[in-house]
Amino acid sequence: MKTTYIKLSLSAVLLLGIYSCKKGEVAETDLNAYATTDSASAIVSDSISSVADMKVKDKQFIKTADVSMEVKDVYNATIAIEKSVQELGGFVTNSNLQSNVISEDTYNTSNEEAMLIKKYQSENRMQVRIPTEKLGELLTAINSNKLFLNSRSINAEDVTANIKYSELEGKRNQKTSENINKLKTNKDKVTLDDENMSEGNLQKLASMNMTDDLKYSTIDIYIKEPQLRIAEIAVANTTSIDNKYKYNFIYDAKDGFVYGFYLIQRIIVALINIWPILLIAAALIYFLRKRKISKPDQPKIQQ
Repeated sequence: MKTTYIKLSLSAVLLLGIYSCKKGEVAETDLNAYATTDSASAIVSDSISSVADMKVKDKQFIKTADVSMEVKDVYNATIAIEKSVQELGGFVTNSNLQSNVISEDTYNTSNEEAMLIKKYQSENRMQVRIPTEKLGELLTAINSNKLFLNSRSINAEDVTANIKYSELEGKRNQKTSENINKLKTNKDKVTLDDENMSEGNLQKLASMNMTDDLKYSTIDIYIKEPQLRIAEIAVANTTSIDNKYKYNFIYDAKDGFVYGFYLIQRIIVALINIWPILLIAAALIYFLRKRKISKPDQPKIQQ
């Protein structure tokens, strides 16, 4: 009886140990699964929006995106983005990289040299076209250049109904053309045919643009540097040069003498031009003086 009890006890302990080991294994498996799930969630939260790669059966979408972010170096980021666009089969339609000067000061370092200090901030506005199926990859590549993401919007416009309407309009235009051809040739038929052809061309142009927008997505990108940059440019000391040639006594004295000589000539010429006035004035003065001399002095009345 005692032997049987001991055997049962040993069996219970063994089963308990096995159960504990299994429980530990299950707990470790759950933990690993949780960690994997958490890691996957982190990846998803840092990935590009699913709108970029969204596909819906029997639906057609025109996709566009707008990205605004701050980068360490605008020029290097621009080169990297343009390279990514090219590698993914896209192309750049606009790139406007510029440096906005905040302040500009010149400091003289010697009589001949000076240092021009510019504080500026670089930015670039870009527009690129990328195959729609590569939109998500390009957005990921753009995102890798960021220091701080200001905003990012992705838009998928459902144009399924527009495509169907375009097809119907094409058929209508073709039917109208057939009906016009059945009419008797006259001036009105020529006008109707011309108007129908013009409408058909516009319809074809709209279809081509929509096809292009479906094939290539448009992305507007704005990147800038968060802090000001400083450029130190060696220039000439213009103040010293200005002072050097600002005043020359010998030249200025000679120039003043010549100017005075020509001024006298101008005065003489001006007097010659008004000689009639001078002659009249001289005659008046002569007669006034002569009259004063010939007029006798009146005697004073004694009181």
